[in-house]
Amino acid sequence: MIKVGLIGLGSIGHVHLDAYAQLEREGFPIKLVAIFDTDEQKFKGNKQDSNVVDSNGTYDLSKVSTFTDADLFFQEDMDMVDITLPTYLHDEFTIRSLNKGLHVLCEKPIALNSDNGGAMLEAAAATGKKLMIAHCLRFWPEYEYLKSVVDSATYGQVKAATFFRGGGAPTWSYENWMLQVDKSGGALVDLHIHDVDMINFLFGKPESVSALCSDHYDIVSAHFRYSDGKIIHADADLSLPGEFGFAMTFRVHMDTATLVFEAGRLTVYPANEPAWVYEHDGNLGYYREIKYFAERLLNDEDIITSTPEDSLLALRIVEAERKSASSGGQFIQID
Repeated sequence: MIKVGLIGLGSIGHVHLDAYAQLEREGFPIKLVAIFDTDEQKFKGNKQDSNVVDSNGTYDLSKVSTFTDADLFFQEDMDMVDITLPTYLHDEFTIRSLNKGLHVLCEKPIALNSDNGGAMLEAAAATGKKLMIAHCLRFWPEYEYLKSVVDSATYGQVKAATFFRGGGAPTWSYENWMLQVDKSGGALVDLHIHDVDMINFLFGKPESVSALCSDHYDIVSAHFRYSDGKIIHADADLSLPGEFGFAMTFRVHMDTATLVFEAGRLTVYPANEPAWVYEHDGNLGYYREIKYFAERLLNDEDIITSTPEDSLLALRIVEAERKSASSGGQFIQID
């Protein structure tokens, strides 16, 4: 049985609560035993709204110990922690948890900058504990299918691909931390990094990147250069007005098919054949990433699908995009 401590009970924290509730209902050997958050009101059923993710609110908090004091939280008997704190706190709590002898699943991005992310990897290596960054797209069914057809060349080679993530301004975040670039990195670091990591996962490290960004990094448009000439582009916008909500999409042009993911549905358009819609079991990336990490702990297996090294690379590429944007969008080499 894996005993879990959750650190942070914001919007994504509640989504993770739903995943633990489902795993426990299914009889998976995992149990949430403790939650830490500095805002005591969150333990009384007060939830933050979010235009990005939805929570069913199914977890009974009376079953777990709740703490507003981190020192008391870390005295609990736990095997791993799940960190769903604001980005600028990731490195502090990850390193503290690792040094306490705990395995760590930490929300994306790995950290606010690559120096802090590197310190997290060093702490994991020094303690021998497992560290995984929760890049949920690597476990999202439609993106998993895309990964499988890219790797197998089912429809030939990729010629071009476009990715998008966006929504309204995150005015719902705790104390508006997401609107503060020095705490979130803006959409560039907080949102766009999802697609950067997926592009790396699908195609490997790009040779260079080019980006244009708005002044506060809430609008991003980036291109990724590869030696084989495929054209890869990703946009993010976390300032859309009106009742837009949230969207994540992709369009991938392969030799003999086009794959389009929008409005939560992946449609495959093969050449000279009828289009069809990809279907899956309904479990989304949040549930699947937590279960994956827990299985690796139970079996003492290495993290493969989402390594912390890959997560650090995604952040380094985002930093190169910021540098590109400051120089008028020129391509920046990725070392």
